[in-house]
Amino acid sequence: MAQTAFEEVVEDFEFLEDWEDRYRMVIEMGKAMPALPEALKVPATKVEGCASQVWLHTAPEAGQFRFQGDSDALIVKGLIALLHRLYDGLPVAEVAGVDARAELGRLGLHDHLSAQRSNGLRAMIERIRAEAAA
Repeated sequence: MAQTAFEEVVEDFEFLEDWEDRYRMVIEMGKAMPALPEALKVPATKVEGCASQVWLHTAPEAGQFRFQGDSDALIVKGLIALLHRLYDGLPVAEVAGVDARAELGRLGLHDHLSAQRSNGLRAMIERIRAEAAA
């Protein structure tokens, strides 16, 4: 079961029939995220395998998984916002148990992302899982 914040996105997506509206919603979610401080946009936080520039900074706090992210592409920043709703605040031990592919599949993203975006999304998920395991 996904977090409440992600379930709210799933519910919102059910009301939006047009994929352009869904893309707009994802982009707006990304725009609403705070920018990652420039000091954290370093090689150690850069996610390889993404066509766009992507940075994820994790900082577990009191046993909960916390992360910030940013991208130079609006749709990718929106994907980071989706992942944030899926993972941020979970107990660190539960991060590996989240089937992100299945959860994001509930939004129909797999059918509407380019191969490059799908690969980048997969790279972000792998980074999140690796960071939580470390």
